[in-house]
Formats: sequence, C-alpha cells, structure tokens
Amino acid sequence: MAASAVLTERPGTRAGLGKMAWIYGLFFVSGCPALIYQIVWQRALFAIYGINIQSVTIVVAAFMLGLGIGSVIGGRVSRIERLRALPVFGCIELCIGAYGLVSLGVFRLAGAYTAGASLGAVAVLAFLLVLIPTVLMGGTLPFLVAHFVRVSGNVGSAVGMLYFVNTLGSAFACMLCARFLMNSMGESGSVAVAAALNGTVGLTAFLLAVGTPQRELETIEAPEEPAAGGKLLAFPVAILLAALCGFISLSYEIVWYRAYSFVTATRASSFALLLAAYLEGIAMGSLVSKAICLRRTMKAESQLRIVGGLAIGANVLGFLVVPLMARMVQHVHYVMSLPLVAVSAALLGALFPLTTHLAVAPDGLAGSRTSLLYLANIIGSTVGTALVGFVLMDYWSIRGISVFLLVLGLALGGAIYGSTLRGTRRYAAWGGAFAAALAGILSAGPLFDRTYERMLFKSDYAAGYRFAHLLESKSGVVAVGPDGSVFGGGIYDGRFHTSLVNDTNALFRAYAISAFHPAPKEVLMVGLASGSWAQVIVNNPAVEHLTVVEINPDYLKLIPQYPEVASILHNPKITIEIDDGRRWLFRHQERRFDLVVMNTTFNWRAHTTNLLSVEFLQLVRKHLRDGGMLYYNTTGSEDVLLTGLSQFPYALRILNFLALSDRPIQIDKEAWRRALVSYRLDGMPVLDMTRPQDRAGLEEVLATADSLNAPADAASASMEYGPTIRERCRNHRIITDDNMGTEWYVN
Repeated sequence: MAASAVLTERPGTRAGLGKMAWIYGLFFVSGCPALIYQIVWQRALFAIYGINIQSVTIVVAAFMLGLGIGSVIGGRVSRIERLRALPVFGCIELCIGAYGLVSLGVFRLAGAYTAGASLGAVAVLAFLLVLIPTVLMGGTLPFLVAHFVRVSGNVGSAVGMLYFVNTLGSAFACMLCARFLMNSMGESGSVAVAAALNGTVGLTAFLLAVGTPQRELETIEAPEEPAAGGKLLAFPVAILLAALCGFISLSYEIVWYRAYSFVTATRASSFALLLAAYLEGIAMGSLVSKAICLRRTMKAESQLRIVGGLAIGANVLGFLVVPLMARMVQHVHYVMSLPLVAVSAALLGALFPLTTHLAVAPDGLAGSRTSLLYLANIIGSTVGTALVGFVLMDYWSIRGISVFLLVLGLALGGAIYGSTLRGTRRYAAWGGAFAAALAGILSAGPLFDRTYERMLFKSDYAAGYRFAHLLESKSGVVAVGPDGSVFGGGIYDGRFHTSLVNDTNALFRAYAISAFHPAPKEVLMVGLASGSWAQVIVNNPAVEHLTVVEINPDYLKLIPQYPEVASILHNPKITIEIDDGRRWLFRHQERRFDLVVMNTTFNWRAHTTNLLSVEFLQLVRKHLRDGGMLYYNTTGSEDVLLTGLSQFPYALRILNFLALSDRPIQIDKEAWRRALVSYRLDGMPVLDMTRPQDRAGLEEVLATADSLNAPADAASASMEYGPTIRERCRNHRIITDDNMGTEWYVN
C-alpha cells in the first residue's frame, strides 16, 4: 500500500475540512490579483511598445511562457514531501505582491530606455519584465495539487477543485475591473488593490501555518480503492490531449474576442466581460470534473467517453457562439449572449482536470506530472494564440477559423470517444464525428452569412443589407457600406469623400488648416482610414511632405477602389508607414513637424487613451518645430479638451477638433477664402466658382468662423478659443496613461 504525508487534522474531521476550506478560500482570492495584474500589465506594456498585432502577440506570449516555466519549477519543488505548503504558498503571494507594488514604475523606467525597440528586443524585454511574477503564479497550481493529493489520494478532485476556486477568483477580478476598478482607481490603484490582496493571502497563509500543531505531518495509508484514475491514460497521450485542449480553448477565445470586440465597437470593458464569462465557464467545468473524479464506481472507459463527449459538445457550441450572438444582439444586449461562452468554456474547462486524473497517479510525483500537463496546456494555448491570432486571421475569415476549430475538436473528441469502443461501435462513433464535421462545414455559409452586418447595426439591421467590402485580418476588421461609409472595428470610421460642397463628413475641418496654419510644410498624420483626410491635406499648397502612420494595412487595399482617394498611394509627397502611432514617434525621436494631425477615433474605445493622454501629448510636443501645432479629434469629450489645454498654452476648437500650439492661434478668414478658392485635388478645383451652389457652399463654410464672435454659447459654437474652453471644462478630468481617460466608464 502507498503512504503519504498529510495534515494531522484529516480531511474527514471538522478541523481538517476547515483547514482545507481556508486554503481553497485563499486560492480563490489569489486568483483575483493575478487577473488584475494581467489586465493592467498588458495595458501598460501596450502603451510602451504599441498595440499593433506584433506587440500584442509578444506580450501575451511572454505571460504564457512565464506561467509555463513556473509550472515546471513548481512541479519539481512539489516533490519535496516535507516542504510545508502554506508557508511556501504565503511566501509566493508576498513576493508577487511586492513586485506588483513596483511593477508599473519598473515598466515605465524600462519603457523610457527601450520604447521603439525592434520586435526581437521587445520580445525579450516583455518576457523579462513579467518573468518573476508569472513564474511564481505558474508554480502555485502543481505545488498545491501535490499537497492536496497527499490529503485526498485523488488527482482529479485536487486539480478540479483548485482550478475551480482559482479560476472563479480570476473571473470575479475581471468583473471587478470592468465595472469598478479600472475606471475608479486607474492602473496604479488597481495594482495597489492587487498587491494588497496578495499580502492578505500571504499573511493569512502564514498565520494558518503557525496555527497548525508542530506534529503536523504523519503517515497514513492511501485509500485501498481510490477512484478510477492514475495511469488509465498513457502519459504521452495525455500530454498531447492537454496541449490540444489548450490550443482549441485559446483559439476559440480569440475568435470570440474578435466578435465581441466588433459588436461593442472595441470598448475596453468588452475583453474583461468576455474573459469573465470564459473563466466562469472554466471554473464551473472544473467543479463538474471534480465530481466525476470522485465517483469511485465509474470505470476508466466511462471517464474517457465523458472526455470525448465533452470535447465534442464544447466544439459544437463553440462553433455556434458567434452566429448565435450575432442574431441575439438584434433583440437583446450583447451581455445576454455571454452565457453561450460560459457553457462552451465549461465543457472545455472540464477536460484538463479529467485528463490529469486519468494520466497521473496519486503519488509523490503527482505535482511534477501535473506541472508537465499544465505546461503542455500552456504551450498549446500559446501556439493557438500565435497561430490563430497572428497567422490564420490573415488568410481565413472568422467563419473559416471556426470551421477549422470545429473539425479539429470533433476529430479529437471522436478519437477519444471511439477509443473506448470495440468493433462496429467504434466506427459508428468515428462516423458520427465525421458527419457532424461535414454538417458544420456545409452549414457554415448560411450560419455566418452577414454576421458582421448584424453585429454592427444590431436592432437597426435591415434584412438584405450587405457590406460592399469586408476585410478581416490579424490587424482587425474593416467594412465599407454601399454608400462609402467606412466602419473600422465595429464603428463609423469615416467616408470615401472629399467634396467641400456636399460635405457629409465634416471634411471642412481638414480644409480649415489653411485658416489657422500659414505654412504646414512638414506634416505627420496618425491614422489613414479612408484616406480622405490625407487627400485633402497633401493637396494643401503649403504642404511639402505628408507622413502617414496607420496601424491597419487593410485600408491600403480599399483605397485603390475609390477614385476620390486612389492617387494618394502614388503621390510622391506622401510616405505611408504601417505602425502604431505612439510607437512610431518613440522610434523616430529625430523627426520634427510643422503640424501633427490625428482624426482620432472615439475617446471611449479601448486603448484610445494612448493617443489622448498627457504623456502622449508631451511626446508629440517634442516632435513639433518652433510654432508647430497639434490638430486632433476630441470626439466631443470635455476631458480630452481639458487635457489638451493642460499641456499647451494656446488652443482653438473647430467643431470637435482641437488645435494646440505654444504660439497664439488665430483664424484668418480671408486667407482661408483665398486658399479654398484655389484648392485643387488631383488637379481639379474643389470649388467651381461659376456654380451658385459652390459659391453658397463656400460662404457656409467660412461662416463657421463667425461663431468666434459669439462666445456666450461657446459649447455649441463651431469654433472656440482656449480661454472659454478652459472655463467651460475646468471641472473635468485630465487624461493620463494611468487613469485611462474615459475608456472604462460604465455603459
């Protein structure tokens, strides 16, 4: 019979159960700061190294790699049977909290010296910055699994219960971030809360350890008939299964995030809420797996069939999440569809504990073997993140990737389920999985038809409406309506339109540069979109060169199809760079401009703070020549207006755009008139002064400057100078990288 070292208060006693409940409670709480750190640290690193897909993939992979290394280390440490679990766990939590307290300062210090580094350097730096805490986080699961296996003699129940409480704590943290923490406390406040939770868990663990009698350990016999488990599944097979489960699970999460990001117009809270639903599902699945693992009368074949059935069910539902959500949002709020994610994740979440239970014997090596399965799961997750998010999205649509995952998942589930059967029943199971995959392939067309149209317009979706163009890639989703309206990431992003007379897109704001800047020779524009603004600015007679930085290269595929803007791709006065705007400025410290223009997206979208904060404005200021100006879209936010005026002494608002400078800014109406009359696009005059409607259009545009003489109703005026803006917005909040502006406002 096997022997193990356990607590004197055995699990069957009231004291033993109480001690285990305390540990479960601590592991639940420890899941909260882990997710808070992940959300905040990723956010902070993106602000330094950019939010282009390369940087995002590198940062996420760095987190995963750290967890994997920690898992291996934790597994090896778990072999030391007389190493007391509570003090070690407490020490880990205190170390994580200590790093958390200084983490943002470390990140910003590193960013000051390395921002704008090459992708290879970013990969190494991001990994090093998160290495210590992620290694510590990754080591706790296998270490505690080893401890609880010594107590219970059941690997599956130990993994299932620990996975359940820790993941549930992480899900709670996601909700906390989305609804309160990030908006109210910002990055530094959120990290402080996380560190306080780490400290509370660590100190409580030490107190529990002190309260345990000195004769804590004794030897007892393991159960003579443990629940079915141990070496019922070959370990190499279990490694492969754990990796595939991680691959499929994270790949579906990426697909779901693409859809939920689009349906919410890329709100910052959408990721946190999706992740909360996903983790809640994983937690519930882990709890179910624990109950299955404790059923001593269940045969190994039955448990394998459950694994196969769960894989099949999870992938069928995972495949249906996006098309079902797209139809639901036509009638209800998108949050009502998140249970679809939770149920699918629950089915996936049960697979890892069950796999561990079937492949790992409840002996002294349980922790180290669990760590290897955990590592395989993390590697699969990392590969899924990189392959789907970085490669496949450039070649396949969301429908194609969903079909691929469905077929892979059904093949996996069918193979597992069929392996437990004999003769014709095995072939029938495999045939059923093949038929289900074929049905999925054939039904994908109608299921995913006009998915993005439904997600964009929701209750306003008109049957039969179809985008003229739809481009999906790793950089995002760009759609163009039949009327030339551009939708980037699920929200209006401009229009293919350059007319000043029939101005359906307030393009006069681009033409207004001639009214307040006499000589914008060297211009930088962050964001290209439809190219309409670039066409107007590059044809300004005073402009000698225009540098455009655009994060999504897909716009370059659309522009040639619209004659109004097609010429900008061949104009010798334009240079187009594909990069994150903030990252590009960090990488080109030597460049100076007379004018920086940003037709910035809505202030409440995820990561928009990176182009609106005090820190970004200070960065732009370093790139302005003497007398240079910044001209950008505030999208109607008083917070954005006040932030701009906090960094520059002089300002002019033109509709929702704000011009800033170190020198006074004045509207010269007559100079503007002369410029507009002579303005030409591709050699053709913008205004034909022989046409009455063009002459009327000119006067209508010029009349917007007259509102400067009526400051009594400054908020609704077309133009406004700095002093009245300051007075009107004085009670609003200045946007910083730390408080993240208006991104996390509850909506």
